[in-house]
Amino acid sequence: MKIWNLVAASALLAGLSSCNNNTPDKPADPLATLPAPQQMTYTLLNVYPHDTSSYTQGLQYLNGFLYEGSGNPRRENNRSKLRKVEIKTGKVLKETFIKGELFGEGITIMGDKVYQITWEDKKCFVYNLADFKLIKEFTYNTDGWGLTNDGKYLIMSDGSDKIYFRDPNTFQEVTHISVQDNTGLRNNINELEYINGFIYANVYMTEEVLKIDPGNGHVMGKINFSELKNGYPELSQPPSDYFNGIAWDSTGNRIFVTGKYWSKLFEVRLN
Repeated sequence: MKIWNLVAASALLAGLSSCNNNTPDKPADPLATLPAPQQMTYTLLNVYPHDTSSYTQGLQYLNGFLYEGSGNPRRENNRSKLRKVEIKTGKVLKETFIKGELFGEGITIMGDKVYQITWEDKKCFVYNLADFKLIKEFTYNTDGWGLTNDGKYLIMSDGSDKIYFRDPNTFQEVTHISVQDNTGLRNNINELEYINGFIYANVYMTEEVLKIDPGNGHVMGKINFSELKNGYPELSQPPSDYFNGIAWDSTGNRIFVTGKYWSKLFEVRLN
C-alpha cells in the first residue's frame, strides 16, 4: 500500500510539474534546413561591343539576335527603348520608344509578342515581335523590375524578395514566391531569365546572379560575375552603372550578360 502511494504521488508531482511549465517549445527555423547555395562558375567565351547609350534593363536572345529594353534614369521624353540588336557588332536593327517620360524595365518574348514592363509607372506594353507595333497595355499594382517567362506564365520581380507569376493574356497575378536561402529572404531581386527550369535573377547593385527554384523560391546556386570587369576599368567608372541584362540561348547553351551603359557584352557558358 505504501509503495502504491509513493508511485502515485510521484506521478502526480510529475504531472503538476508538466502543467506548470508554460514555456512553449521553440519552433524550428525553416531556413536552418535550407542548404547553402552552390557556388557556380562559368567560362568566358567572347566579348562584344555594347551601346554605351543604353541603360539596359532587360535582355532576351532569340534566333541569333538580342532584344534589349532600356530605362530612362533622367526621365527625359521618349528615352526608354525596345530594340533588336546584332550580337557581334552591337548594331541596332530595329527599335521603338515608350512615349513620354516612362521608365522602361524588363522584357520577355512569348510567342509572337514582346512584353515590356515599367518601373514605378505600373504599365506593361505588349508589342508585335515582327514589327514592334504596340498591341495592348496592361496595368499592375507593384513596381516593375525584371521580366521573363516559363512558356506558360509571365514571371516578374518588383525589387523585393517576391517573384510574381502572371497570366500573359490579362497580366493578372496567378501566384508568387519569396526568394530565400539559408540566411533569410533575398531582396533586390532584379533582372530575370528562365533557364532549364530555374529562374536566374540578378541581385540589384551587385554582379551576383541567383539560381532559384520556381516552385518554392529557394536559392539553389549563385554566380559571381564581377571578374568579367577585369581588364575593362571603364565598366567600374561613370557613366557605366550596375550589372543588368541576362539572355539565355538554349540552342547554343550560352548566356549573354551586360550592364547599364556598359561598353561590353559578355558571352559565357555555365560550367
